[in-house]
Amino acid sequence: MTVTVEFFFDLSSPWTYLAFNNLQPIAAETDAEVRWRPFLVGGVFNAVNPRVYAMRADPDQTAMNRSFGWLKEWARLAGLPLNFPSPHHPVKSVLAMRCCCALEDDQQALFHFADAAFTAYFAEARNIDDPAVLAQVADALGLDGAALIERAGQPAAKDRLRANTDEAIARGAFGSPTIIVGGKHLYFGNDQLPLVRQRIAESVKIANES
Repeated sequence: MTVTVEFFFDLSSPWTYLAFNNLQPIAAETDAEVRWRPFLVGGVFNAVNPRVYAMRADPDQTAMNRSFGWLKEWARLAGLPLNFPSPHHPVKSVLAMRCCCALEDDQQALFHFADAAFTAYFAEARNIDDPAVLAQVADALGLDGAALIERAGQPAAKDRLRANTDEAIARGAFGSPTIIVGGKHLYFGNDQLPLVRQRIAESVKIANES
């Protein structure tokens, strides 16, 4: 039995950068099928988790500063380069996520684009709100960057981003990444990946015994 793992993600999230990479060996180990689902985490925050903005507006920023420290420790543990926060933080990710939505039907292309865009932002401190940067990321993968930017501006990509975001909210999301195993078991964040692995293994076992 193959278990499907849906990974709702926004390229602007550092914890999602970690989870995107850390999920891959879990999927390989368990033979899970990952569906990469681009959405807009700002839309989620606006709908169900506005306290995130209150934390960012806190002049003390104690919790945020500690979070950045833990983030760097997690990156070292994962062996991932991290140049964050960069001068572009917090980045507007609408265009980048529309590019992802334009690629969503081709999961392999979406995976490679997301991987490269995460690296551009979190490892290389490039501005993924800049259409030229996104086009360069796409071109380096053998995709047509100019054509992708054009597709991202079309109603189909905009509508898909909105629909994915609304779907994630309806299914219980409150941040990025939101990970759903087997269509119903929801997990949030990089630190819950051990639970994701456990849930996949349990789902396979139950299916094999039934």
